Amino acid sequence: MITKATLENVSQLNKLINSAYRGESSKKGWTTEANILEGLRTTEEELTEMIQNHKNTILKFTENNQIIGCVLLVEKEQELYLGMLTVSPELQNSGVGKKLLQQAEIHASELGLPKIVMTVISVRKELIAWYKRNGYKDTGAKEPFPASDVHIPITEEPLEFIVMEKRIG
Repeated sequence: MITKATLENVSQLNKLINSAYRGESSKKGWTTEANILEGLRTTEEELTEMIQNHKNTILKFTENNQIIGCVLLVEKEQELYLGMLTVSPELQNSGVGKKLLQQAEIHASELGLPKIVMTVISVRKELIAWYKRNGYKDTGAKEPFPASDVHIPITEEPLEFIVMEKRIG
């Protein structure tokens, strides 16, 4: 079941997102960033701020009272930004991510937004290919990867984001 996350979900979301992106647990899934980044992907404080911002929606995918997937949707002027698409590492390739993408499209349509935009780290070739199979196109635009205390690069490859988008309707 996909529903909107609330402040009561912050702790569970934080554990899920960090387990799927970083560290040993993330290596069970194919979407890990553990080979290119260390540190946390997010914090409870950051998630709380996201949920409290009325322009943001975090959708959670719940099964047997466990959150097994989520996605951040940010309402912008002419587009919906999609970020932090997360599926529990043990359950990747089970269709949860695709269902969250479909729900994001419904959300964009309900808001009257004509496209969904996201940024993906350029070295994540498998992930970029998956988004392309789901209708997203590389716009050719690039954005710098932010230097911070949270996202710590551990690869020699220079990191940058590519911008991908999908037109809705």
